[in-house]
Amino acid sequence: MNGKCATAAILSIFAAFLTTSVQAQPQAAAPSLVAPVAAQAWMDKSLAPDIRADLVQAQLTHEEELTLVRGYFGANNRGRTDAYPDGIRKALPGSAGYVAGIPRLSIPALTESDASLGVANGGEMRPGDQAVALPSSLLTAATWNSALAYAGGAMIGAEARRKGFNVMLAGGIDLAREPRGGRTFEYVGEDPLLAGVMAGEAIRGTQDQRIISTIKHFALNDQETGRNTMSANISDAAMRESDLLAFEIAIERGDPGAVMCSYNRINTVYACENDILLNKILKGDWGYKGFVLSDWGAVHSTVEAANNGLDQESAYNFDKEDYFGAALGQALAAGTVPQARLHDMVHRILRTMFAKGLFDNPPVKKPIDAGADLAVAQRDAEEGIVLLKNAKKLLPISFVKRPSRRITIIGGYADLGVLSGGGSSQVIPVGNVPELEVLTGGAVRMGPDQKPQIPTGTIILSPPSPYAAIRSLAPWARVVYYDGSDIAKAAALARISDIVIVFAQQWTGEGWDVPDLSLPGNQDELIAAVAGANPRTIVAIESGTPVTMPWLDKVGAVLETWYPGNRGANAIARILFGAVNPSGRLPITFPQSESQLPRTAIPGRERAYMRLPLEDTHSPFDVDYTEGANVGYKWFKSKKLIPLFPFGFGLSYTSFDFSRLKAAGGAALTVTFDMRNTGKREGMATAQVYATPPGGVARLIGWSKLDLKPGETRRVSLTTDPRLLASFDSEAKLWRVAAGDYGLALGSSSADISAGATVHMDASTIKP
Repeated sequence: MNGKCATAAILSIFAAFLTTSVQAQPQAAAPSLVAPVAAQAWMDKSLAPDIRADLVQAQLTHEEELTLVRGYFGANNRGRTDAYPDGIRKALPGSAGYVAGIPRLSIPALTESDASLGVANGGEMRPGDQAVALPSSLLTAATWNSALAYAGGAMIGAEARRKGFNVMLAGGIDLAREPRGGRTFEYVGEDPLLAGVMAGEAIRGTQDQRIISTIKHFALNDQETGRNTMSANISDAAMRESDLLAFEIAIERGDPGAVMCSYNRINTVYACENDILLNKILKGDWGYKGFVLSDWGAVHSTVEAANNGLDQESAYNFDKEDYFGAALGQALAAGTVPQARLHDMVHRILRTMFAKGLFDNPPVKKPIDAGADLAVAQRDAEEGIVLLKNAKKLLPISFVKRPSRRITIIGGYADLGVLSGGGSSQVIPVGNVPELEVLTGGAVRMGPDQKPQIPTGTIILSPPSPYAAIRSLAPWARVVYYDGSDIAKAAALARISDIVIVFAQQWTGEGWDVPDLSLPGNQDELIAAVAGANPRTIVAIESGTPVTMPWLDKVGAVLETWYPGNRGANAIARILFGAVNPSGRLPITFPQSESQLPRTAIPGRERAYMRLPLEDTHSPFDVDYTEGANVGYKWFKSKKLIPLFPFGFGLSYTSFDFSRLKAAGGAALTVTFDMRNTGKREGMATAQVYATPPGGVARLIGWSKLDLKPGETRRVSLTTDPRLLASFDSEAKLWRVAAGDYGLALGSSSADISAGATVHMDASTIKP
């Protein structure tokens, strides 16, 4: 979810409005004695969710129905609750949002937390309210391991239940059309199949803990610059074949209970009142039975939003007006919003609550299982860190273990922790750092006994520190740390070291985009100087997006560690010293420079960043997605561009061979191939299959990730989703697979191909 990181100045805009308006809004009915369970037929677990929803909805008053479609911001809102009714204020959770329940009918309240990377802590560090911070979603996508995505989702869901939440605002999936986007780290890359599978499995894992997960941000919320007024302009077919295909696959796999509509406009119409997006595609073509809730501050109307598919205004006090409060009641009375529409809104919400277990399995507060959850986070990081360069087999570090060996660690707050992304997904991680201190650049040390508000723009570091993790694995060496503030001193230290590890950082967050893909500050100069002094230099990059590397030829090894979460430092150290064989593969293309992107500059950057109320600060503008469905590596292939590192790329400490590719076409496409470990170490291989339709661009149609022992060979068979071979016919609302010969490529990335084949496909159609 977005928007809860607004500044105090923004909050004050609403203060007078809240004081004068809240009392006039429809409130939850006064609690009364709950009817005996035996009399509440909807509590019969054997009944289908739709039937249960119908039974309880028949008992609701008009005012109670209105209660269920309007939410409040959570408790950690720095004074916003003063204008709330006492009963609501006391019930608010410690995070994102709250929708009042109906106690007399046993309808539970919706208690919502931000999510995706862990149970977000509501912008405040409170004693005992730490949570395990998963690595960034981009790192999880880099594992290419759907089981890990599921495990991470289940971990978040379990912690949410233990903290008293029953809705997780998780499932970020917007494709990386704009790699400089501030929330790229929250999403799962640039390919619709990879993104759809990974996000869908994470959602499924969360909901298997008997809570609701959202999927977000629907749709095309691909940049933060002007996110509230920009219009993402794209043809229906291109949208269906790219961004919406990712959502479609994820919804099919994960069945999220709610879809969160985004801030931006799509083809000039706001997402949260977009009839084509919400009614025709989501609820019509896809048959989605859950409910649509708004992003925080993304509602702009009452009648248009309600009639065009929005089912719940998430936090009315983030919007310019209270659109689903008194205004919705008046629209219903006037007939501009039909009563049947309100009934549909409420039915979708109640049905989802039954289907996901909220009635039958309420959360019970108790301590999280930090040990088990930290193990999940570490395993995720170990499989998602990508080895990008390893000249002369510099890694794993394996020189003679004697005390005279010197390892110098430079930069990146590596004595404190690892970087995390900013914004509403921010998790206050589990750790035991003794003091809290705001550092140069905004980094923060966290102490369990401290509870100050997190300053706007604060960088949160997840423990433990890389310095401590590396020392624990190299007790035989002299390990020293230097912050890198003096480049000459850093180079001098490098000259007298056996190994140098430079930690480079690029911080990104919600509400703003990075201006370019270079490392900020003088980090490029620092790395070049250190590598010039010692070619045995390893660079570990902590970033939320791809970065450029003007020093790449000078360094010995490069690890892309993303934002690796709690115990991410342990994962980095274990890869450096060979306890883990790296198996991450890039879920996003690394360009050589911004000149290779469809838009060399971020559209709207000359305007102010996100502000509230939005219409008062800057005018709407357009972002024309002229690349169509050719997102990421497809763009590079269509333009014959050579990236710095291609989609799917990643190195290992062993070697693999993919061969004997065979394909059977006709009505459906099945491919088989061999995967063999040709090296001397056990390791995980990720074989990727790409298909090129007649006259089209190659696209990923499947992959297999296997752990192989030295010399081991396994035969793999994949059956392809026909939509990955098809184009979308907007007039007929059908996917069409064209008859003809399709080129197949098997390899270790979108650019490194080991085997090829041609297969003939018959013409066919698929309904959405």
